[in-house]
Amino acid sequence: MIACSVAKEAAKAVLSVEGREVTITNPDKLYFASQAKISKVDLVRYYLSVAPGALAGIRDRPIVLKRFVNGAEGEAFYQKRAPAQRPSWLRTVTLSFPSGRTAEEIVVDDAAGLAWIVNLGCIELHPHAVRSGNLEHPDELRIDLDPVPGVSWADVRRVALEVQAFLEEVGLRGWPKTSGSRGMHVNVPIQPRWTFTEVRRAAVALSRAVERRAPTIATSKWWKEERHGVFLDYNQNAKDRTTCSAYSVRPLPDARVSTPLDWDEVLDCNPADFSIFTVPERFAKIGDPHAGMDSQSGSLEKLLELAERDEAAGLSDAPWPPHFRKMAGEASRVAPSRAKSARKKPRVKMPLIVVANSPDKGAALAGLERWKAKHAAISGFLAVDDVLVDSMRGRSSTWTRIRVNLRHVPEALRPPQETPDPDDDPTREWRERRKRT
Repeated sequence: MIACSVAKEAAKAVLSVEGREVTITNPDKLYFASQAKISKVDLVRYYLSVAPGALAGIRDRPIVLKRFVNGAEGEAFYQKRAPAQRPSWLRTVTLSFPSGRTAEEIVVDDAAGLAWIVNLGCIELHPHAVRSGNLEHPDELRIDLDPVPGVSWADVRRVALEVQAFLEEVGLRGWPKTSGSRGMHVNVPIQPRWTFTEVRRAAVALSRAVERRAPTIATSKWWKEERHGVFLDYNQNAKDRTTCSAYSVRPLPDARVSTPLDWDEVLDCNPADFSIFTVPERFAKIGDPHAGMDSQSGSLEKLLELAERDEAAGLSDAPWPPHFRKMAGEASRVAPSRAKSARKKPRVKMPLIVVANSPDKGAALAGLERWKAKHAAISGFLAVDDVLVDSMRGRSSTWTRIRVNLRHVPEALRPPQETPDPDDDPTREWRERRKRT
């Protein structure tokens, strides 16, 4: 635990953290107001109480600032570029992105820097998978287990254990943690010898291998309309992607924490048990289960050999995120439900309609309920996973898109695509401009 002292003034608190002063503006502002009553300074104190563990996940890594300036219930935005006004002791590095742009990003190395970025509204921490001295070669392969709606936590744990067994077969060690939401993350330390493209290729091979081992509960399918069970999100290894790191607080009403685990805890753990109120005591009692992770770097050679075998068997590259340029060998980047031309292997086009777009997830979910009320006659036909709640991410903004899959609704009863309610996609104007250029 990091020792610090606090001096309060009217609208700020000044913390002395390991000999450095960090100003916390509006320290009493509630960042979690609906269920857990947590102020900004409470959040800072939490991070300082687990600082050795939290810093292990971000130290020496450029970090994207995901800022919740109005608290966990407010809209977040991503800030890649380091604020112009920052302490002289905070360093930065310059990253390049697939778009060709560059950004000078913050690197946090100590508890004072951690407190400083939390003061900016960074409820959760989003480091890149590279170190500051080698920005083109990741030293982590990140496995994100993302369950589709209706999938049980038990299935998430079963897929995580399949991942563990497969990693052992290819000579790698994975380090599990709860995502802090409905899923689980497994971080795999690797030697920084391979490019982002190669690391992602290895992740695709791993995702497909786990899908073959557990086809009823695991999927590597990129398009949500094709998924079932637990999705292994290989694209979290693309160059500009980040996931929340260890000990990150998530913007959920109960302030859950993405918590490192030992593998023997996975089978019986409950993500709701790990929150800002319980994790500091756990950390003080058992320390950081991931403390030895950086000394366990492995090789991707066997995974890349598997990728070559998949390619030789006719498996093309899986789709990349939409803002990446079309990649050589990549499969179609058009969702099956929107495909216009026939394929060599015909695929069923899913009857999807968009019912809501909004930067406010609550407003989008309220729009979904209005749509359900309007079309109550078909609600009995919808399965849990027919409602797709997508967290969409643009360059600097996030929003929620809600779609409904009408595959189980008789054609004669299917409602047409209507104007979504609400219909506020913050990237629409940018995408329309891009089409015209």
